[in-house]
Amino acid sequence: MEELQKNLKYKFKDENLLKEALTHSSYANEHKGNNIKCNERLEFLGDSVLSIVVSDYIYKNCPELPEGDLTKLRASLVCEESLYKFAKKINLGSYLILSRGEHHNKGAERPSILSDAFEALIAAIYLDGGRESAADFILKFVIPEVKNYKKHPAKDYKTKLQEIIQKNPGEILKYVLVKESGPDHEKHFIVEVHLNSNVIGKGGGKSKKQAEQQAAREALELMGY
Repeated sequence: MEELQKNLKYKFKDENLLKEALTHSSYANEHKGNNIKCNERLEFLGDSVLSIVVSDYIYKNCPELPEGDLTKLRASLVCEESLYKFAKKINLGSYLILSRGEHHNKGAERPSILSDAFEALIAAIYLDGGRESAADFILKFVIPEVKNYKKHPAKDYKTKLQEIIQKNPGEILKYVLVKESGPDHEKHFIVEVHLNSNVIGKGGGKSKKQAEQQAAREALELMGY
């Protein structure tokens, strides 16, 4: 716990909040009856705190961006892929409290588990130290990403893919939802992009639109773009 707090550059007044943020539901289920709290409720709160902090920052610091681009930028910063990358930077997987089965299955390396735990960690800091502490923590990761975005604006992968396919009349591009999982407040979608009857890309995200963008991105990579 001490080592992780050094990595976070934040000292908890209530370390029980940190422990709860690190506890996966698999461990709580494995020890039913011991009144162990898992991080799912914190994850729910952290998602909202993350969204408002990121929205506030990019609204104030990207005055040149219209609403549509702000929405796309925010989506890229709060998506599972970005949160997974942030979690890896602080080696969060090493501190997660998992069931024996989840540990054996390398749950500490799974993007969905790490990204959820990162959101739970945000909520724990928010409850322990207030919004300013949470914002300070979040922005350490977000500010470099925003600076990079301004240098290399994010691409609309779906539009790019459509433009390429349209050069070949008769080709039909279609996005197909193949899996939907998770509770109502934390859905996860898997989408395939089909060219005629062939799968040319697959992607996941917290919304169908996000999953479609990731599927289009994979298709473009496979096509050499």
